[in-house]
Amino acid sequence: MSDFDRARVLVVGDSGVGKTALTNLICKGAALSNPGWTVGCSVEVKLHEYLEGTANQRTFCIELWDIGGSHSHRNTRHVFYNVVNGIILVHDLSNRKSCLNLNRWLAEVTRTESGTGKFGTRSEATGAWEDGNISGSDIGQVDIPLLVIGTKMDAAKEKRGLPTHQKRSDIAEEFGVEEIHLSTGDTTGLAAGTSAATKLTRFFDKVIERQFYTNNKMRKNSTSNNCFPDRRRNDKLNVMADRTGLAPQL
Repeated sequence: MSDFDRARVLVVGDSGVGKTALTNLICKGAALSNPGWTVGCSVEVKLHEYLEGTANQRTFCIELWDIGGSHSHRNTRHVFYNVVNGIILVHDLSNRKSCLNLNRWLAEVTRTESGTGKFGTRSEATGAWEDGNISGSDIGQVDIPLLVIGTKMDAAKEKRGLPTHQKRSDIAEEFGVEEIHLSTGDTTGLAAGTSAATKLTRFFDKVIERQFYTNNKMRKNSTSNNCFPDRRRNDKLNVMADRTGLAPQL
């Protein structure tokens, strides 16, 4: 696995929406029955076949950076946003607030990545983010591939009697990106040949395209050919985490 170029995808969303179980399902194809709370950041890796089935097929490594969603760490999470090749926005289908907050998560990552550093604040009454949102023009300037994933589809159906094919979220509609609805405890949700698996593959292809094939040629400053997080980079993150009180689980 050490001979593949890699790309980094951030997995962000409110605490408790199922990001850790989702990354485990994507990378290992297995359900995680009792995931723990992520403190700081946890990284999983997945080999992805870019343009699979074509003459241009090539294997890349996707790093999924599962970012802890605790509100108490919102001003220090930026240490994990120094490289962003793609973003998966995760919400709980049984919790509408988690979906409303996706706009704020997108703003947090893209504004940190672009250097503006503006953050929103959460309303004590509603739990929603009052400012720090992002518009279509903002994300157009950042130009980062996005995918929206709604988890806990089983819980949503039990809670609200929602149909299997639910309405797309506002953020997916606003930015014209694909959305997947699934239950992370159901391993068939991302099985090969399913609509969800196809959408995930297309998203990873877009991430690879942006990172390595801009202007139809490999970027000269591409990341190191190492499928596992670089140890020197880890040391730097660990030092920064010590200063901020975060403990990335790399």
